Amino acid sequence: MIAAVVSLVVAMLSFQVGAAVAKQLIPMVGAPGTTALRLGISALLLIAMQRPWRTVPSRATFPIILAYGLSLGTMNFMFYQALRTIPLGIAVGLEFTGPLAVALLGSRRTLDVFWLAMAMLGVSLLLPLTPGSAPLDPRGVASALAAGACWAVYIVCGKKAGHAHGAAASTWGMLIAACLVVPVGVADAGRVLWSMAVLPMGAAVAVMSSALPYTLEMTALRHLSMKSYGTLTSLEPALGALTGLWLLHEQLTLVHWLGIGAVMMASAGTLGNESGVADVGDEPPASA
Repeated sequence: MIAAVVSLVVAMLSFQVGAAVAKQLIPMVGAPGTTALRLGISALLLIAMQRPWRTVPSRATFPIILAYGLSLGTMNFMFYQALRTIPLGIAVGLEFTGPLAVALLGSRRTLDVFWLAMAMLGVSLLLPLTPGSAPLDPRGVASALAAGACWAVYIVCGKKAGHAHGAAASTWGMLIAACLVVPVGVADAGRVLWSMAVLPMGAAVAVMSSALPYTLEMTALRHLSMKSYGTLTSLEPALGALTGLWLLHEQLTLVHWLGIGAVMMASAGTLGNESGVADVGDEPPASA
């Protein structure tokens, strides 16, 4: 049990460190180029390990796997667009509204009205709506919220794709996401993507944001209940804020920390029940 909890926490930290590295890479190759490196290298790793040509989707299952892959690619693209202009912790907090919305919409408990109000309070505190709030780039805020919406679609499509095509659905989803984003990134960034100053950082983002956390999450899920998994993942916005403070020296205001705390409380309240978002798919919902 302790090892499973440690695995999940390390997975979340790995993703946040990968996001911090990605944020340092964005000024060099842009958000499209960064997304292309992450998804492109991750897809190559999956091709080497999973040999997807052995599990080609049928004509009947391909549409839902296509929707799953497109939502994955768009989610990553919008998240990195957000990281261009807003702090990591705020971007993660806003993006987390996606799985939170799925959990709330799928719930039938009266108590969840309270958690919905708490989530709305948290989001309002993260936005520059109150007097004296630190200004945030509206495009970055919109991108983070769009990433959250894509995360919600990803969760719903992921459940259907998993039922239709099993574990191979995640591999094909990543390949489709790479096919969507890599051409855009190459067109935007050009030859700089292949430079030795960029490729190692891109590989680090791919490993820390995809390969390593996914492996650790799957290990943790074998020994954790859905309730424990959902509650622990609610820590992710705070981990994002702490990683931004530690690696990127991003200072958040007290109001922002209160907003992140409110989102975490709402997530723990809704994701912590057995019928919450952690129960949506056959696989853990992969953060952007």
